[in-house]
Amino acid sequence: MTTRDPGSVDKVTAGDAKAPGRSPDFIREIVAHDVGEAVAEAEKGGGGYAVRTRFPPEPNGYLHIGHAKSICLNFGIAKEFGGRCNLRFDDTNPSKEEQEYVDSIMEDIRWLGWDWGEHRYFASDYFGQLYDWAVHLIREGKAYVCDLTSDEVRQYRGTLTEPGKASPYRDRSVEENLDLFARMKGGEFPDGSRTLRAKIDMAHPNISMRDPVLYRILRATHHRTGDDWCIYPMYDYAHGQSDAIEGITHSICTLEFEAHRPLYEWFIENLPVPARPRQYEFARLNLTYTVLSKRKLLELVSKGYVSGWDDPRMPTLAGFRRRGYTPESIRALCDKVGVAKTNSVVDLALLEECLRDDLNKRALRRMAVLRPLKVVLENYPEGQVEEFDLNNNPEDPSAGTRKVPFSKVLYVEREDFMEDPPKKFFRLTPGREVRLRGAYLVTCTGVVKDASGEVAELRCTVDLSTKGGTAPDGRSPKATLHWVSAAHAVDAELRLYDRLFRAENPDKYPEGQDYKVNLNPESLVTLTGCKLEPSLAGAKPGDRFQFERQGYFCCDRDSKDGATVFNRTVTLKDSWARMQARSR
Repeated sequence: MTTRDPGSVDKVTAGDAKAPGRSPDFIREIVAHDVGEAVAEAEKGGGGYAVRTRFPPEPNGYLHIGHAKSICLNFGIAKEFGGRCNLRFDDTNPSKEEQEYVDSIMEDIRWLGWDWGEHRYFASDYFGQLYDWAVHLIREGKAYVCDLTSDEVRQYRGTLTEPGKASPYRDRSVEENLDLFARMKGGEFPDGSRTLRAKIDMAHPNISMRDPVLYRILRATHHRTGDDWCIYPMYDYAHGQSDAIEGITHSICTLEFEAHRPLYEWFIENLPVPARPRQYEFARLNLTYTVLSKRKLLELVSKGYVSGWDDPRMPTLAGFRRRGYTPESIRALCDKVGVAKTNSVVDLALLEECLRDDLNKRALRRMAVLRPLKVVLENYPEGQVEEFDLNNNPEDPSAGTRKVPFSKVLYVEREDFMEDPPKKFFRLTPGREVRLRGAYLVTCTGVVKDASGEVAELRCTVDLSTKGGTAPDGRSPKATLHWVSAAHAVDAELRLYDRLFRAENPDKYPEGQDYKVNLNPESLVTLTGCKLEPSLAGAKPGDRFQFERQGYFCCDRDSKDGATVFNRTVTLKDSWARMQARSR
């Protein structure tokens, strides 16, 4: 069987041949079939078999939401079938790779809820073996040293409708190729002056099979091997052989690698590898209002359009984490999207809905006034402070209650008052009674304005017989407002994050411009002087809350003593969709 790992010691039973607890997708059906065949062979006295997958990121940037789907698929399949998923860094391009990216990738995978245990590897672990196998191809007459420049290689390759043209160096002798390749390794030649290419077929209908480059000369310090090497294997050459060395049974990758599968299989067929992995492709995860190109994400960071890889507007897992997303919500999205063979674009609103569903169950409720307007309760005793018990989360009775102080001077939202309201405005206005969440019914009796004519303060009376917000006579105002006691309020900075791009497809733009023309200028609105209930003074970076009537917020790492900062994770409802609908 082509997917057998001869080095495996784990065995499976017939009952393991189906992934439990989920509807099968075509990848899982393939794995289940392979496991079933292995079970049948084992029953005839064959060897053991274990599913081996891998997640193989290149350490040249931070992981983004698209990688989450691959992570969940590879680690998920390994778990469901009792196998193992390796973490392998394909670190074959030292000019773009850094230890920072290695560290961030490991942090992101663990945050999503997966772990590779002791099975962390690097393609650079295999540089010696890959070099020896390249020598093997030369000895077999299946690889040669080529002196064409990179531009000339492209010109000689041909097109989709025209065959390529053989390199004038294609027929060098085995002895000359061995000598030149050894001298390439020894550092005799300038960067880019020579490559090692596979000798396959320059007329092959698949362009990737037209004598692909296996090695190039590149003097760059590697983050792990230092300056030990001045030639580095190309990804297409290193990837499949790394899979084989690790005994990978199912090499699962995204659709853009489908055209590379014949080359993947050519190497496996023509090298003395210890195992024979198979490659399978699935559709990557694409989101509306988002770019996932590493080149573009790096440009956004390096040119200061965002504050860094973990800017809460970035589609990186680090950005989502800092913004307050939960790993459960991202895994839920991956489950909902499923695994398909056709590329599609997922509405960002689906991810936001997965997040709301998760946070609604787990986030503690708190009161926060974003744009404060002072309210003085004229008939409330001076200096008196009461405490009201408010639910921490009505969706979770076990979350209990917390005590919230109430005093003569409060803050409410400025938008909760209108001096001359429209017909369906039910919040504070002169002469109208409203409910203060869990406290009392109050009535606006007066307005104090500043020198410019702006409303600076409201005067209200409180009905002290309505303690808890319930009137003895049964009257019930249509509006319930959140509030914060002025004497006990925590000052905070709130960062209201929204979509980084205002266009559903950022890569659609007028001629002569680029994707950055679609950047949303209101993707970040910073509010200072916000007033929070005192229980939020102890919030730690990463703590998530629902600010009542406002949205879900996460305490940011920029919070320090006396300077509390919260990021808006997501609104309570899809305000963007409503805004777009109004504009149509």
